[in-house]
Amino acid sequence: MKTTPTQLKILSIDIGGSSIKATILNSNGDLKMDYNKIVTPSPANPDNVIKAIKTLVEKFPAYDKISVGFPGYVRNGVVKTAPNLGDSYWKDVDFRKKLEESLGKDAQVVNDADMQGLGVVSGKGLEMVITLGTGFGTALLMDGHLLPHLEISHHPVSKGRDYDQYIGDQALEKVGEKQWNRRMKKVFNILKTVFNYDYLYIGGGNSDVLNFKLDKNMKIVTNADGIKGGAKLWKEDKHPITHTAMATPTK
Repeated sequence: MKTTPTQLKILSIDIGGSSIKATILNSNGDLKMDYNKIVTPSPANPDNVIKAIKTLVEKFPAYDKISVGFPGYVRNGVVKTAPNLGDSYWKDVDFRKKLEESLGKDAQVVNDADMQGLGVVSGKGLEMVITLGTGFGTALLMDGHLLPHLEISHHPVSKGRDYDQYIGDQALEKVGEKQWNRRMKKVFNILKTVFNYDYLYIGGGNSDVLNFKLDKNMKIVTNADGIKGGAKLWKEDKHPITHTAMATPTK
């Protein structure tokens, strides 16, 4: 019997600097099982990451499609940058093709913040998603559609440091929670001034460290919420960015 869109089971994977998480979703983004995780291998080169994913999903139920959120700049399934996994390992790697060859199913690969954005936004107005973890991830969506991905994390923010260096894991460990929160207040003010978003969603493990009151149009979201975005990548959406370009700039 032919698989209909409502029957699709989607393996949704979130690759992070410290762990790789995965679950099975239906087409509506509902979890069909609790998400599991495995430690990100070191070195985190493509072969090792593929091996870790295969180990992680070995006992998962059957699935029809694969969606991956990747911590870097991705163009049409090809990785261009992977600052927190190792740029030299990943430059110009066709990760979508490698996944399809290894797991035997059609795959989509997008930036991890982009996938999280698809999972958490309301679909109304200009919404921004940031992830606070090993590095700083960002996504922009207009009325639920992904806009071309911008690597905002590499923009200088203070004394020649980019956002990854200013508020990433290493910065938090170096300066401590008090100073890091002062930096986050500065970053939030910059984002509010530059992007004029209608709503800001904050994900990633370090969102738990925030110790000050957020604006009414700001909300902390979980990894479980974000991984649901994997289902949206397989919607029959004819929007030129969300569906065909997969949230990546044209040449």
